[in-house]
Amino acid sequence: MRLKAVLIRPASGEFSQLAALFLQTYASVSVRPPGGRPKYNLRHLALVKSISGIRGTLGGVAGDILTPQEIVNNTAAYGYWLARSGQTRKVVIGRDGRISGSLVSGLVTQTLRAVGIDVVDLDYSTTPTVEMAVKMEGAGGGIIITASHNPKEWNALKFLNHEGEFLSQADNDAMQGYLDDNAIEYASVEKLGDHWTDNTYLHKHLAAILELPLVDADAVRAKGFNVVVDCINSTGALAVPPLLDELGVTYVLINETVNGQFQHKPEPLPKNLVQLAKAVTEHKAHLGIAVDPDVDRLAFVSEDGHMFGEEYTLVAIADYVLQYHPGGSTVSNLSSTRALADVTAKHGGTYHASAVGEVNVVAKMKAVDAVIGGEGNGGVIVPGLHYGRDALAGIALFLSHLAKFGKRASYLRKTYPDYYIAKNKINKTDDFDLDRLFAGLKQKYRNEKLNDVDGLKIDLEDGWIHLRNSNTEPIVRIYTESHSPVIANNLYKKISQDITEIMGGQSQDQD
Repeated sequence: MRLKAVLIRPASGEFSQLAALFLQTYASVSVRPPGGRPKYNLRHLALVKSISGIRGTLGGVAGDILTPQEIVNNTAAYGYWLARSGQTRKVVIGRDGRISGSLVSGLVTQTLRAVGIDVVDLDYSTTPTVEMAVKMEGAGGGIIITASHNPKEWNALKFLNHEGEFLSQADNDAMQGYLDDNAIEYASVEKLGDHWTDNTYLHKHLAAILELPLVDADAVRAKGFNVVVDCINSTGALAVPPLLDELGVTYVLINETVNGQFQHKPEPLPKNLVQLAKAVTEHKAHLGIAVDPDVDRLAFVSEDGHMFGEEYTLVAIADYVLQYHPGGSTVSNLSSTRALADVTAKHGGTYHASAVGEVNVVAKMKAVDAVIGGEGNGGVIVPGLHYGRDALAGIALFLSHLAKFGKRASYLRKTYPDYYIAKNKINKTDDFDLDRLFAGLKQKYRNEKLNDVDGLKIDLEDGWIHLRNSNTEPIVRIYTESHSPVIANNLYKKISQDITEIMGGQSQDQD
């Protein structure tokens, strides 16, 4: 079968670029074979829409992936929603280092212009930098082009409101309504949006971090820290070094080339940070620092090469903040470690849990006036800076904490209660009946403490189990935690058996 494409190109104008971008993508699209469709691995063929935005894989059959049409349609819906909401017709965009970043950015830029929206382009940036730039710029919203911790074939659009925060469920529903009703109106040629690049916001972001009262740059400089940073071939290589320079920290970078060719799986989990752990001991560094591709998640490796613990990034920083705000409230999501509640209680404060998702954590933080919050995936939210996960702020606060603690990172970790969390997942096919699963588990565990605010959390005497539909992948996440790694893993094995019994013949392929 032959495919033929015709590009009708005007003599001049940027909208010819949009058509070129479509062809650039479809030059490699597979053709559906007669009598059926090709089979793909579910992990590499997905389109996920949620409160976290829209994300998916590039390359494959339309309908199952993140196509140019999906990017254009959802961007147009967002731009129209913003215009109808009465906010400033200006949007800040930025992207991580992914291979597809420039392609997606081009589609987003030209679509926003077509709706009559001005575009402030930060080009390579970080998620927290874009979030802060929205407010600094006085923009009506922002779009971050990043699939965060997902592999290189993924990309995504994260939509922000005028506060530089993720859209609420109500705003997402309104935006989707315009798309579903085919109600989007485009601007006339006399009212197309403008577009310009601004590379100053990373500097402004870092300056704001250094001005935080609890960031003690002098104390950090006095320690003469030497660290190793895993930049995961993305924009952490552009953002972390200037922060460390300002703090007087000597550093070695690994995976520092910004090309989107991630040298390992980009999620900052222990199994993906073996190279960093080895580099820390080889360079006799005080600390290893790992960020994800869009620099909103943060994990540390202690000087002995052992993981400080992704879950303990927020715990340690909360401990530091609460020393200066005793009795303050803290927030994390239902899938985060109990250690934060323990540390909060130690300082006379009150711990609160939210549904998973940054927008939910932020809402709860505002409701209880939390002094610190975030997620157990290494996401730290500092309300005095902005309401968004910020690895750069986390680095500055952690180094300040470590400097004032006066001992090694491994010793600091020993001051916190030991919990062991097992993070697992199962692939979910289109016919996977999640309601049936939860109903069966509620019946089976009806005598335990249950919480169905976000999926289903089962609190047991020796730990907890949390199952929930992922906001970012076509999977069901299953987290278990206990004081013992054996018990945490046994809880997972037990719930896996329960799933098999309840679901019968339905697929529960594990990943």
